[in-house]
Amino acid sequence: SVEAQMEARMLMLSSHNILHPAHGYPLAIPSQDMVLGIYYLTKEKEGDLGEGRLFSSLDEILMAYENKSIGLHAIVDVRHKGKWYKRTTVGRAIFNSIVPDELEYIDELLNKKKIETIIYNSFLAVSNHRTVQFLDDLKNLGFKFATQSGVSIAIDDVLIPKEKQSIIDKANKEISTIQNKFSRQILTEGERYNKVIDVWTHATNETSVKMMNHLSKDKQGFNPVFIMADSGARGSQDQIKQLAAMRGLMAKPKKSMTGSKGEIIENPITSNFREGLSVLEYFISTHGARKGLADTALKTADAGYLTRRLVDVAQDVVIMKEDCGTINGVWISDLKEGEEIIEAISERIRGRVLQEDVYIENEIVLKAGTLVDNAVADDFISYDVDRVFIRSVLTCEAYRGVCVKCYGTDLNTNKPVSMGSAVGIVAAQSIGEPGTQLTLRTFHIGGTASRIIEESEKKTKRDGAVEFSENLEFAEVIDKQEVSGKPIKRVLVRNSSIKIIDSKGGISVYNVPYGATLEVENGKKIKAGKVLFVWDPYTDVILARNSGKMQFIDMVEGETYQEEAVEGGKKQLVTIEARNRRLAPHLDILDKDDNTVAGGTILPVKAVLMVKDGQEVKAGEVLVKIAKDIGKTRDITGGLPRVAELFEARKPKEPSVVTEIDGLVNFGEVKRGIREIMVKGAHDVSKKYKVPYGRHVIVHEGDRVSAGDRLCEGAISPEDILNILGTVNVQEYLVNEIQEVYRLQGVRINDKHIEVIVRQMMQKVELDDPGDTHFLASDRVNSADLKKENERVLKSGVITDSGGSSYLEGDLILKSDQLKTNKQLKEEGKTAIKTRKTKPATSKALLLGITRASLNTESFISAASFQETTRVLTDASTEGRGDNLLGLKENVILGRLIPAG
Repeated sequence: SVEAQMEARMLMLSSHNILHPAHGYPLAIPSQDMVLGIYYLTKEKEGDLGEGRLFSSLDEILMAYENKSIGLHAIVDVRHKGKWYKRTTVGRAIFNSIVPDELEYIDELLNKKKIETIIYNSFLAVSNHRTVQFLDDLKNLGFKFATQSGVSIAIDDVLIPKEKQSIIDKANKEISTIQNKFSRQILTEGERYNKVIDVWTHATNETSVKMMNHLSKDKQGFNPVFIMADSGARGSQDQIKQLAAMRGLMAKPKKSMTGSKGEIIENPITSNFREGLSVLEYFISTHGARKGLADTALKTADAGYLTRRLVDVAQDVVIMKEDCGTINGVWISDLKEGEEIIEAISERIRGRVLQEDVYIENEIVLKAGTLVDNAVADDFISYDVDRVFIRSVLTCEAYRGVCVKCYGTDLNTNKPVSMGSAVGIVAAQSIGEPGTQLTLRTFHIGGTASRIIEESEKKTKRDGAVEFSENLEFAEVIDKQEVSGKPIKRVLVRNSSIKIIDSKGGISVYNVPYGATLEVENGKKIKAGKVLFVWDPYTDVILARNSGKMQFIDMVEGETYQEEAVEGGKKQLVTIEARNRRLAPHLDILDKDDNTVAGGTILPVKAVLMVKDGQEVKAGEVLVKIAKDIGKTRDITGGLPRVAELFEARKPKEPSVVTEIDGLVNFGEVKRGIREIMVKGAHDVSKKYKVPYGRHVIVHEGDRVSAGDRLCEGAISPEDILNILGTVNVQEYLVNEIQEVYRLQGVRINDKHIEVIVRQMMQKVELDDPGDTHFLASDRVNSADLKKENERVLKSGVITDSGGSSYLEGDLILKSDQLKTNKQLKEEGKTAIKTRKTKPATSKALLLGITRASLNTESFISAASFQETTRVLTDASTEGRGDNLLGLKENVILGRLIPAG
């Protein structure tokens, strides 16, 4: 039909799809040759033909260039739109001859990222039509100059940095010191491994930085290998590193992907492809490359299945209403990791509707209900606002679907979303589609183990005075590892922090890890860049809280610990999992009279003891070291399953025990290896928690904890967050955790897509008390249905005396009906109806994984077409359920028009 053709044109033509529906930035961007050509065109070169000349317009430059009286990269001055541009180049002038007039003159070296920004700005400034024209010109210009540049690769273009050998020698030296420390028993096996891997990671990175510096200076910056990587056309520093620097560390040929110690082979491949690999190195390489291909084949299926589940859970989310009139929303602030801002608040609220006025110094700058478009978002950068309250699909109260105000702009068009948009399916596709890309990410690097280096120190970003938090306790100790023999300040508590306050009152807060060494003093003024504290990222420690004499309890050789021989004939004690669960190995510290001063340092499994029984220790001394399992290569192998785990709201393998109340920690007894921990709160409220055997307890006797704090190591289960901290926190947690996985892979997805899915996971509630509603206790119902039913109940009364009417006792009657009936009864001379006040139902929020949520939808046709068909159909027929055909899927199955568009 004509309508279908029309719709297809509007939705599918490439010229209508300039922006990407997943993140709202351009989808149509030049790639490869085109980028290379434009990069080459806008690069400058000292001493090119005609350098330093002046031109009165772009046309004049074009004419001079066509007559070969001036070189393409010559640095010249040009006048354009009444403004002088000094030190621009001929190529940039040529580039600007195709840029829309509404944009400023662009005077910089253009790589793929910058070209994307220019296209985005063009889309915002001028019409869709003109941007399409500009994209076409970009394509022609790019190909033309890529051809003219004559870029080609020869082996001489791959330059090996001179410093390579000395860096490798230095690394080998460091490693022999580490080995030496290990044989003197200062380091544990795990620490040694992690430190070695770290040295090599640093060495590889240093060589590759040196290599890039040489390449960028070679041939005045026109080295073809460098041009390709720097422009973003093809290749990356990581790939060139393998050609010219060194291949670096490789992953182990191992089946398990658990990421346990030893995922990485600790001797790296120090040769590169230009020098050639030795036979052994070549063998290791082959394994890495093959693993990549095998992984790819296996992972595509997983990503596809994730997409299918997402589509199924979100298919019936359609824009149904202009405004649902809710007063709720979510608070948005800068997304930070420590002090580093990952995503600024102005970016996060782009395309959203404000729920409350934004004040600056008691003046309203933005009214509630404002749609934050790009202009507003750009202004927002200059405002000093910490957080903003915005509308979100998470809090939308539309009875079905969601409303325009809560959703915000349609990322595809940058305008408010139109009625009937199938935003659920767009959200599912936006999250699922990168999953397929993410899977293919492992194989490009060819099995090189790239590891995110853990940081081991914190530097301050601002000048100011140091202020320790109230709970920060530290002890001065002389450390065995410290060469100087000077005492160092060790932090003895968790959850402490250091504030840096500058002269204007600006504050930076840094969280201090347990066992860190402080490098600054309280109240002193320091300059930016000063190290505040250092810590060892690869080991957890347990420190002595007081000075005294060590006493080992329940330490039985062969039962709870064993001696492990270390190189150099020394031995170290390592705790093992005891078969006899009654034994609970822990350490106490005694004073002179053998009274316990600091009790109950519980030993987890695989802890290495650094002290002996009966030894005198000082406060702050290291008693125990526990190696952390780092050295896992972060790969989307960790990523896709992690995303699926979050969307399915699964409990983590070893969940942490979390306290539900604020209070003080008290250790109970050990029953069958399970330790009881009491948390005593205010008003004699106390809760008992059981920590499983062998887990690392991270609180001590007498510590103050707040609700939601962990008592032992492990990941917090989303269900605990929901029950203890409430719906808002669990929603925020899910959105941020899922974003984190994608962000590590460099994939952009707008928050609102993830919010749509999380909304679907949280649409059901479980009834605690049905009150006078027609539901039953512990029914699981949609929160919208419950709200509707509660509104109906509150408008009614429960009949206690039916009087002369035909109603029964216990029936609900609307108050308006009651007045009418009573009036009639009065006229007939009968007794009136008496009612009591009704009681609405109360409920608690539920968090369902996407599979469970899909199977629990209203529509049985949709659920049956998803999974477990027989079960869904038999259940539906026993209950005699109907299907109102409200979603998209059930209508597609029956061949009707879908309720969207």
